[in-house]
Amino acid sequence: MNLSTLHAELVSCTRCPRLVGWRERVGREKRRAYLEWEYWAKPVPGFGDPQAEILLFGLAPGAHGSNRTGRPFTGDASGDFLYPALYRAGLANQPLSRHRGDGLELRHVYITSAVRCAPPGNKPLPEELRNCSAWTNRELPLLPNVRVYLAIGRIGHEALLNYHALRKSAYPFAHGAEFRLPDGRVLLDTYHVSRQNTNTGKLTAEMLDTVLERAKQLAGI
Repeated sequence: MNLSTLHAELVSCTRCPRLVGWRERVGREKRRAYLEWEYWAKPVPGFGDPQAEILLFGLAPGAHGSNRTGRPFTGDASGDFLYPALYRAGLANQPLSRHRGDGLELRHVYITSAVRCAPPGNKPLPEELRNCSAWTNRELPLLPNVRVYLAIGRIGHEALLNYHALRKSAYPFAHGAEFRLPDGRVLLDTYHVSRQNTNTGKLTAEMLDTVLERAKQLAGI
C-alpha cells in the first residue's frame, strides 16, 4: 500500500450518508462565484511531500474550497492564509493555492485532516469523526519520516490524540502548545486558519509563522 493507492480508494468512500449528501448537494448547487466550476464533491485526499517530516492535520474540507478543488486548504480563505505562511517558511514553492493543476509543491510537509468530506457548518458529528479515523489509521503509517504533527485547530489535535490512544486531559489544546508524545514525535498546536480566527486577529500571520518555524526546528529542517 502507498499513498496513491490509498487516495484512489478514499475518493470512493460513502461511509457517512450525511456527508455524502452534503458534499454532493454543494457540488450541484454551487456558489455563484463558481458556477463554471465542476466541483470535486468527493472525499479530499491528502497532499504534499510523501517524505515529509512535518504533518499538518486539519479539520475537514471547506464546502466551496477543498470540496470544489479536491485539494486540502485550496480555493478558500483558509488556504489564502495557510499557503503564504508555508511559502514564507520555505515549505512551499509558491504562496497561492487555487486548483490542483496550479503547480503548487510542498517541501517537507504533508497535509491531511480528521474528516475527508466537507461537513455542514464545518461541524462533523462524533460518528463521522470515528468513521474517518479509519483513513487516518491507514494514512499516517505511510508517512514514515514524520517527526512533528502540527494540529490546525482543536478537532485536528484531538483526532491525533485518538490516533495515538492518548488521554485528551493530558494534552490540552492551546495555540503554540508543544507536547512530546510517547513515540518520540512532537505535537504542536495552532488555532485554525479559518476566516473566523484570522479576520478577528485571534490568529495572526506572525503567530502562524512562529509555530511553523518551531515545527521546522523540531523536525530538523
